[in-house]
Order: sequence, then structure tokens, then C-alpha cells
Amino acid sequence: MFGEDTELEMGRTNHPKIIAEYGRYDDEQLQTYVQSVGEKLASVSHRKDLVYRFTVLDSPVINAFALPGGYVYITRGLMAYLNSEAELAAVLGHEIGHVTARHGVRQQSAAQAANIGYTLGSILIPELRNAGSQNIFNMLGGALLSGYGREHELESDRLGAEYLARAGYDPHAMIDVITVLKNQEIFAAAEAKKQGREYQGYHGLFASHPDNDTRLQGVVAAADKYKVTDGKIDRTAYLDHIAGMTFGDSEEQGIRSENHFYHLAMGFAVDFPEKWHINNNPDSLQAVAPDGKAVVEMGAADLNRKLTPEQFIKQRLKITTIRSGQSFNSHGLDGYTGIALAQDKTVRVAVVYLKDKAYIFFGGAETSTLFTSYDPAFLKTIQSLHSLREDEIKLAQELKIQILRVGKNDNYASWAKQSRISNSPIQQLRLLNGDYPNGELQSGQLAKQVR
Repeated sequence: MFGEDTELEMGRTNHPKIIAEYGRYDDEQLQTYVQSVGEKLASVSHRKDLVYRFTVLDSPVINAFALPGGYVYITRGLMAYLNSEAELAAVLGHEIGHVTARHGVRQQSAAQAANIGYTLGSILIPELRNAGSQNIFNMLGGALLSGYGREHELESDRLGAEYLARAGYDPHAMIDVITVLKNQEIFAAAEAKKQGREYQGYHGLFASHPDNDTRLQGVVAAADKYKVTDGKIDRTAYLDHIAGMTFGDSEEQGIRSENHFYHLAMGFAVDFPEKWHINNNPDSLQAVAPDGKAVVEMGAADLNRKLTPEQFIKQRLKITTIRSGQSFNSHGLDGYTGIALAQDKTVRVAVVYLKDKAYIFFGGAETSTLFTSYDPAFLKTIQSLHSLREDEIKLAQELKIQILRVGKNDNYASWAKQSRISNSPIQQLRLLNGDYPNGELQSGQLAKQVR
């Protein structure tokens, strides 16, 4: 076991790395609100002496996690789907449970063995690889970012439910959060099937909970003895605080819509192959084939010298041997592409110039035979890069959550037509409002719309 000083140092050292990787959501009122809810729970926890920091991360990923020593994180992606202050408290209470039980330091060796989200490492050129973010995933990925073993999760459920009750919240909100996350998992699997790709499974918060978990229900029921009040829910207060919150991708990070990607600030758009899964990483875009056997990655680098795209590949990327190299001009942009070897993998490499940046593409597949079959898709993606058109500007703007009072003629079908959600808007609106899979809006209620 690590001593407490080491535990606190782990949190202190890695907190800036988490912020650098995900970004801190720029809404001070929301940050203050989450901090205040977290402090109510921390004040009745088993480690009241720690200074707890609760941070909303600017990420559409649905997750929450904690670093050792009292650093607790929740993504705006998860907050969008919660429907009350009690549910928010359930998530934070669960994470405080991990801190008070010292699960992070107890599993550090497991975390160091994890390497999450870097499937492309074997074919990426070093200039596009963010060593800092890879190191943080190596250290924290397995245990802290993707859940613990079943026993640790149940222990955090028990502690979190106790803290909820002691702080005046309904501990049964813990089960409501599980329902939210299980519905997300069902929806994600259905979307993957519809798009013709394999569903990889949900690895986030509470992932180890089976449906109708009797042990979870038992620890939540046991928390009733700690109740100081009937247990508040505070749905309206919570909805007021998330009104106007970004939903999905942010403008700063760029907007994914089906197989398209739009970036307002950088002024470009690019199209990936249909049905490929797009990952918007902090320093690159990645699209993975439905079968997971091919990938295309795109990054950007500043232009400093007046080089041709071919010279850029040779001098900046240090790729001196190119087969079947050719210059091209697509959408008025100059580029160069060819085939290279990177770590014994055959890859399609390309550089396209747009304004003062070089957009760098790599496409690779599991085998040489598969590379040949996927190469036309790589080329089509590379040559789709173009300056953002006027008719695409609205598509590059981020979506916002609005809180509306439901009218008597409102329903999810009509709301979906008014929404800019591109993928399964009816079902996503149902998910947002706790009505998945076939619930309907009720006249007079407050509900979330996305525009």
C-alpha cells in the first residue's frame, strides 16, 4: 500500500494531465454547482480531511472517475443524460467512495498495465503521437478511467449510497443512474448494428453492474438507515443548471455528423467512409472500419517553411521512401500522397495544404491484402478535405441543451424534427429525458431538447 503522501502526490501530479487531455468545461456557474454538490457528500464521507476538487470535463464521452487524493471528474457527456441533482450526487458519491476506499492506489499496478485508446500506435508517425496523453492512459487507463473490479465497484456503491443518505439525498438515485447507463449501452449496441459495425461493449462508469443487480439493491436499501430527511431529488434545480450546456462535440473540438466532420475555427470539412466510426481525439481524427481491420488517421501541423507537400513528407515526417507517389489538387488544395512502410506496416500517407497548415493522413490495415482493398477509401477521404463552405457553417456549430415546458401537442417525433441531432434523434431525445426506449413526453413537464 502507498502512504497517503504518495497518494496525494499522484492526484496532484496527474490532475493537470487530465485537464490537458479532456479540457475543463468553460462554464463557471456549472463548475461551482457541481463543486457544491460534491462538497455536501465529501463533508459526510470517511475522509473529511481531504480537500476535494470536482471538475466538469469538456468531453462528450459518458463517464466519471476519480484520481487518488480527492480529484473527482464528471464529463458534460454524462451530465447531459442525468435528470436530477440526486443522480448527479449519486455519480459523485460513487467516485468519492473510490477515493475514501483508496481504490486508485490499490490498483495502480493494474492501471500501469493498461493502454486504452491507442490502437493506432503501431502505425502512427511519432510527430502525430501525443506522448503525454499516451503516458497518462498507460498509468490511469485501466482502473481509473474505465472502472474497477466488481468488488471495488460494489464497495463504492455502498459508500456512495451512505453518503447520499447522510447528505440528504435519496440513495435510490444510485439505481436510477445505473438505468441511465444501461439504456446508453443498449442504444449504443443498436446503433452499431444499424451502422453495420461491431459493438465493442461499454467500459465506463458502473460497467460491471449486471441488470437487476440484487447486491446493488441491497446496499442501496441498507443506506436508508443513514437518512436524515426523506431524501431530495431536485430535478428542476438540476435542469436549470444544465440549460445551455454543449451537447455532443464542441465547436472547439470539431463536430462529427454521420461520416462528416466540420471544424469552424480551422475552417475545414472532411468526409470519412460511410459507416466508419469516427474518434475525435485531442490531437487527431481517427476513423475505424466497421470490422475494425482498417483505420485512417488525420492530424494537422503548422507550416513554417515554404515546402511542397512532397518535401513536407520527406523533411518534416522523415519519410524518405515513397512508392507510387503523386501530386494532386482537390477542391483547390495542393497535396501529395504515396505508399510507405511504417513499423513494418504498409500505409497510405498524404499531406494536403489548407491555409497555413499541413493536414497529414495515414491509412492502414491489418494485412497487405486488406490494405489493397481499403486503399481506395483512404484516397477518397484524403481528397475530400476542403475549406468549410458557407452552407456547412451551421453544421459546424455545436448543439446546446434547452430546457422547455412540454406543450399538449408536443411529442418526441415533432421535437426530433426541430432538433439538429443527426443520428437517431427520437431515441436520443428519449435517452436524454429518461424515456428510453418508447416513453413519450408528458404535457406540462420540463424536458430537454437539443438545438
